[in-house]
Amino acid sequence: MDYKLLANEILSGVGGKENINTAWHCATRLRFKLKDESKADTQKIENLDGVVTVVKSAGQYQVVIGNAVAKVFEPLAQLADLENTDNQDTETTTNKKENIMNRFIGFISSVFTPFLGAMAGAGILKGLLALFVAIGWLTDKSGAYQIWYAAGDGFFYFLPVLLAFTAAKRLKVNQFVAVALATTLVYPTLVAISGSAQTINFFGIPVIPTTYTSSVIPILLAVWVLSYLEPVLNKVFPEAVRNIFTPLFSLMIMAPLTMIVVGPLGASVGTLLSSGVSAIYNTAPAVAGAILGAFWQVFVIFGVHWTFVPVMMNNISKLGYDPLLPILSVAVLSQAGAALGVFLKSKDKKMKSLAGSSVATAVLGITEPTIYGVTLKLKRPFICAAIAGAIGGAIAGGGQAHASSFTLPSLLALPTYLGSGFTSVIIGLAVAFILGTVLTYFFGIQRSKETLASSVVVNEKKPGNEYLAVPIEGTIIPLKNVKDEVFSSEVMGQGVAIVPTSNIVKSPVEGTISAVYPTGHAIGIISKDGAEVLIHIGIDTVELDGRYFTTLVQQNQKVTQGEAIVEFDREAVKTAGFDTTVMMIVTNTPDYNISVTPDTTTKDTQWVISLAEKNTKNETMDQGEIKHV
Repeated sequence: MDYKLLANEILSGVGGKENINTAWHCATRLRFKLKDESKADTQKIENLDGVVTVVKSAGQYQVVIGNAVAKVFEPLAQLADLENTDNQDTETTTNKKENIMNRFIGFISSVFTPFLGAMAGAGILKGLLALFVAIGWLTDKSGAYQIWYAAGDGFFYFLPVLLAFTAAKRLKVNQFVAVALATTLVYPTLVAISGSAQTINFFGIPVIPTTYTSSVIPILLAVWVLSYLEPVLNKVFPEAVRNIFTPLFSLMIMAPLTMIVVGPLGASVGTLLSSGVSAIYNTAPAVAGAILGAFWQVFVIFGVHWTFVPVMMNNISKLGYDPLLPILSVAVLSQAGAALGVFLKSKDKKMKSLAGSSVATAVLGITEPTIYGVTLKLKRPFICAAIAGAIGGAIAGGGQAHASSFTLPSLLALPTYLGSGFTSVIIGLAVAFILGTVLTYFFGIQRSKETLASSVVVNEKKPGNEYLAVPIEGTIIPLKNVKDEVFSSEVMGQGVAIVPTSNIVKSPVEGTISAVYPTGHAIGIISKDGAEVLIHIGIDTVELDGRYFTTLVQQNQKVTQGEAIVEFDREAVKTAGFDTTVMMIVTNTPDYNISVTPDTTTKDTQWVISLAEKNTKNETMDQGEIKHV
């Protein structure tokens, strides 16, 4: 795939670099803060090869790519000159327009996303080391163990330093001052003093002995306070000395303020959160497991899953373990199972391929391609996965499973669940995966939709048939559902209706323009084989008297299939109060056997109707077919 071309098309789709405030990426998504979301062409972006879907959540415009997201982001960053667009003024303006929850979610996601992969790797390494010791491959005294443990645990030990750097970048303060503040919190001498429960004084003010290694909330609060102090100091000191005196006074003020006030406050908040989670979990662990197992992927869809990250990491820091992560792995495996069910049941080659690859990525903890490309798209598999996740989560939660280290919920995280409740995790994961597969296979594929998409694909023309193509991109609906009795009653003939997502109407056949209405809302075409086709754009749009319509052809003009024949402004038509549904009617229906099975989505002009001409000697004819794309 040409990632640079894809990046350029996405950039064009979001309204160009001038419409971007900030942009970054996580494990699977390009995340944008746009100045004006209405300028983004969501349909265009979703139609691009390489894009799974577009999600608008937490004040972000998110383009789901999958595992290749980093390869797309790199050329995108170059094309959009992202460092120049990521400025204080635009960010501040954007944040003021968002509610507090969206701002908080955006902050947390941008802080953790840059090192999420490294953090997951370090967590798995710690879990593997625990496994190696348990089965006797290593001892905790061996050199190999100590070096590897330092690599895995060191990441979490100095986590406040990493958080300081990314939080400072997000809040637009000096990153190195923030890092210096974090290193103060984990400075060996102060850590040793806190560990021995000694109390020191700062000019007579007692400093509560608290250990901040592996902590999350204290440093985030400290950098947040720094983001208010630094602008004040920049105004106080003249530009000639600002680069030295602002950092100097920032450290002199923030270091004691953090140790005396901000740090202990953050630690208390963390202890309160951990105690709250523990209380809920210990009261009804199976119920907590069922709820998280069922709804975790719903949280992912809306982007609110980021709010759990500080809580889980805080649990590990304060309690030494986290009870939530094993349950989340169960929810992830249930999605993988549902994708496998679709893979086994679907006959559509494209869906089968997507579902097969989604199983592998979901098992490894990346569920967005699975959710948006398979389970949520087909709806029922997502519900099946939620049911399986609830049952598996109840088993894992009921067994009081724990994670000893933070990592991405996935099968790879299994070593971090060693210890109390490990057997319940294994059973919960197996049940969620198998049940997700079985439920989806038997109940997750709707015959009216997915079976249509998989079983009636037209790959070649049949002798004697004439084929019509969908005239505009959009969602095909049954003609009987059109809110106009003339069309829905099929008195004018059989056909299909399309709820458009494009402004260009194309000829469904090769033929001749037989009628061009002055208002531009309707076109008649006679195919080269004699099918009389009427394209009617909107309901009652004749009342617009041609406004918002541009006819691109003339009467008696020869046209080819797929050639543009009318352009209209569907948003303007909709704003004017008119239904924009486009009808394609075969007005000489009695001359054909037509069987139309609509209700699917089109992205390109593809075959939707085949017409089998009547044979007076044999009334058994081929039925109409639809191609799903």
